[in-house]
Amino acid sequence: MLPRVVDSLSFLYLDMVRIVQDDTGVCAQIPTQDKRTDTVYIPTAALSCLLLGPGVSITTPALATLARHGTSVVCTGAGVVRAYAAILPDSLTTHWLEQQVAVWSDPELRLDVAVQMYGMRFDDDVPDGTTLAQLRGMEGQRMKALYRLLAQQHGIGRFRRNYHPDQWQAQDPVNLALSAANTCLYGIVHAALLALGCSPALGFVHAGTQHAFVYDIADLYKADITLPVAFALHQSANPEQEARRRFREELRLLRLLPRIVQDIQSLLTPGAEPEDRSERRDVDMVHLWDPEVGVLPAGVNYATEGGN
Repeated sequence: MLPRVVDSLSFLYLDMVRIVQDDTGVCAQIPTQDKRTDTVYIPTAALSCLLLGPGVSITTPALATLARHGTSVVCTGAGVVRAYAAILPDSLTTHWLEQQVAVWSDPELRLDVAVQMYGMRFDDDVPDGTTLAQLRGMEGQRMKALYRLLAQQHGIGRFRRNYHPDQWQAQDPVNLALSAANTCLYGIVHAALLALGCSPALGFVHAGTQHAFVYDIADLYKADITLPVAFALHQSANPEQEARRRFREELRLLRLLPRIVQDIQSLLTPGAEPEDRSERRDVDMVHLWDPEVGVLPAGVNYATEGGN
């Protein structure tokens, strides 16, 4: 069976190692305190995505082997808090991208996804006929209520969400911690989208940025993860650093990546059964598209097949 993104070994994060190809396979060379090197072999055939953090170097033969096995390679920040670049295998098809585009390009389906996102965030039903503008208003009211509840719980008075990159240090500790924790969350979501082959730019609620879909998916988890972390740091002397540290600790408990993958697939395939959602859809050849007959095999000279 092809490896699945939601399997326990589908995402492997490494930092401070050298990755090379030897006669046996791809391995990570780990320096030890006694100036020796430990070697750990990477199960490339069982990986969907290899996440490379700070301090990693990798050789071209190792990258070639990962590509042959259909493993995506993503360059990330520490603890996968940001996704900077990705090398996607040629065998990773555009199935999930095509599914995303099909839903995104249909106004009714796009609104349905936005409504489904709202239900996933707040565990609440949306009345029939609700417009996107009304949905945004409902979302704003729910977030204000959540801010008010968390502020009361931590005894910090009135809270207002502010994000001013040009006046970064002038922000209060909760806003600083929330911005730092959200950045970590965006990196995790970005890595998951790249591993599935989706476009981070085609959002259903957000638009106009290369990370629109990243923001859509990340919003599903802020109330459970980043907001509680940020409000707990209202008296921290270094809220940004502490928020990143606590966020990484939460990830060990939540197994967030499999949850993100399952939620993305659920949004892009409404009504499908979970067993019908295969994460990896690798193919052995490129196909051609035809508006009448659908998919045609490539590698055929259609001038000899009755074409003009």
